[in-house]
Amino acid sequence: MTDTAPPTARLYLASASPRRRELLTQIGLPHEVLRVPAPPGEDEPQHPGESAADYVQRTARDKALRGRDWMHENRLPRLPLLAADTTVILDGQVLGKPADRADAQRILRALSGAAHEVRTAVAVWTGEQLLEAVSITEVRMRDLTDDEIGRYCDSGEPYGKAGAYGIQGLAGTFISHISGSYTGVMGLPVFETANLLRAAGIRTP
Repeated sequence: MTDTAPPTARLYLASASPRRRELLTQIGLPHEVLRVPAPPGEDEPQHPGESAADYVQRTARDKALRGRDWMHENRLPRLPLLAADTTVILDGQVLGKPADRADAQRILRALSGAAHEVRTAVAVWTGEQLLEAVSITEVRMRDLTDDEIGRYCDSGEPYGKAGAYGIQGLAGTFISHISGSYTGVMGLPVFETANLLRAAGIRTP
């Protein structure tokens, strides 16, 4: 079964993230999720020698282009398509989604008491061009005890999230300072996204 866009949809979202859907709904943009199969192999691998900044932009761009190809192959209604990728960066190193509990604990111990960077890249395919933007936010996490980290892992929240935490959930109590876009840390910076969509000819509130 292929995706179809309801008459009210104004764009496709090439992401299964409920947070991104939530944020698009928050700014009043009817959309439809495009369920594009992930490529085989490791999830969003970083290329050898690729910087963290280049990695997040390339990944968002690749998602948008895969979505474009999927839309054409399945002869779906022609709508603008939005893709995004969020990366947590500590000392220049990408902290991805944890593979398991031990990996989540390792990541959270590294973030404990430290400032890190969250970059969310957004890419919009209009049918004629690819528009891109990046949100950069500095986040500081307070010191965490091993007990806190253990209980947070017990909640199940770290899994499937870059950097092993979600600022909109229980981990909000871990964050002592943020400089930049809160919605960017959630996974879709609404300011940058709205600017891109306006450039693509999509009216936003």
